[in-house]
Amino acid sequence: MSLIDRIPTLSDDEVVNLLTNARRLSESGDDKQKAAAAELLPALEAEAETRQSERMERAKAKRAATRKATLKAAAA
Repeated sequence: MSLIDRIPTLSDDEVVNLLTNARRLSESGDDKQKAAAAELLPALEAEAETRQSERMERAKAKRAATRKATLKAAAA
């Protein structure tokens, strides 16, 4: 299994760490490291963006539920 195939199974912290390292290597690595980073970066960036969007949606839903519960309690 390649690293790209493993990205969906990684934790959020692992994805961010790998993305940070890939960005660093794309700038300052040797030719082999730059090539590997260039291959990984699109998949890592897409996964990080997807996970960020999902976290934002969960937070939005939690705030809405809390607001609804607060309004319900105040009305009672």
